[in-house]
Amino acid sequence: MDHTEKAIVLIIDGAAGWPVDELDGCTTLEAAATPHLDRLAQEGVVGLTRTVPEGMEPSSAVACMSVLGFDPSLYYTGRGPIEALALGIELEPGQAALRCNLVSVQEGRLRSYTSGHIPSCESHELIAHLQRHLGSPRVSFHAGVGFRHIVTVKDGAALLEAECTPPHDIPEQLVADHLPKGSGSEILLDLMERSQGLLAEHPVNRARVQRGELPTTQIWLFWPGMQPGAMPSFASTYNCRAALSTAVDLLRGLARQVSMDILDIPGVTDTNDNDFAGQMAGSLEALRDYDAVIVHVEAPDEAGHAGRTREKVEALEMVDRLMVPQILDLPYPVRLLVQPDHPTPLRVRTHVSEPVPFLVWAPGKVVPNGADAYSEAQAAGTGLLVDPGYELMRRFLAVPRPKPECS
Repeated sequence: MDHTEKAIVLIIDGAAGWPVDELDGCTTLEAAATPHLDRLAQEGVVGLTRTVPEGMEPSSAVACMSVLGFDPSLYYTGRGPIEALALGIELEPGQAALRCNLVSVQEGRLRSYTSGHIPSCESHELIAHLQRHLGSPRVSFHAGVGFRHIVTVKDGAALLEAECTPPHDIPEQLVADHLPKGSGSEILLDLMERSQGLLAEHPVNRARVQRGELPTTQIWLFWPGMQPGAMPSFASTYNCRAALSTAVDLLRGLARQVSMDILDIPGVTDTNDNDFAGQMAGSLEALRDYDAVIVHVEAPDEAGHAGRTREKVEALEMVDRLMVPQILDLPYPVRLLVQPDHPTPLRVRTHVSEPVPFLVWAPGKVVPNGADAYSEAQAAGTGLLVDPGYELMRRFLAVPRPKPECS
């Protein structure tokens, strides 16, 4: 990359998907009014990229590691430890970290994997309560953001053998069919069961019920892993000083793994109440001090998990209306990469591993390859596929492949 220009990566989490009946057979990307993204697609290079290597889980941890330009098959050791890193938790040898969701279960079915998007001010009270009553020299509860938290377990290697289902994969399903099982699951089941009684009469939950909101009925533990392995820095890999904006601990943890700075921008959330304009404005302001910024928008993925078609369309439209024009108005040369990390089809309400559409816009630096709009079908129609997906960052920043070492 010519360092007289700046680079912007816009990750629209979960934006891709499948045709939706209520949208007359269109995907949400096709149905959303996105004139600015469509213009960029016409002026840039559009294609598909495979962010989830074959045989790996289609999680945001795997996919976003690819988006940032690193091979998940080499560096991914589990999502729990990445989110623990974001919270400043230094795992000891043999200590496991797991994601701990606050969830709502009613009549045996998972009603909400977010406890109705419980805010941090309330969830932190519940996590502190659980730490007082379930914490021990071996087990610790750590407050994160909203419904997402971390549990650490010393001498926890056996937990890596447990079969755990993420709660966002089982909306409205019977939880008894999806509880942790197999070797190492005993402590997880015990903590999940004991949390129910502790949370049932907590003042936070009583107040939520009085307001007509979903209470937190229990914790849900999943994504166990050990201390993440060392990774090269983004700056040394791509000769590019970068910073990242996000609302979620996963991306913060990934940024820390590659020694990337994290932007603290007020109003950035994981749903449609996100300050879309403010997030982009703050990120672009940071370009005064960095070569590149990565802007991660979580809202489309959350709408996809909730099965809310209109909310997902609205999130995509707000990205187009409130974020993209700010890039077009910049008075200096930039290059832009836009892509989801993975699809989150509304029909299944979880992630799938199919390739995702990307666009690269760099006036005077790329030759348009025939797309009329930014969508899954338009990207497939160009015939361009970047596989493996972690190579896209290198191509985007025009960084040569490292030469093989002589033996």
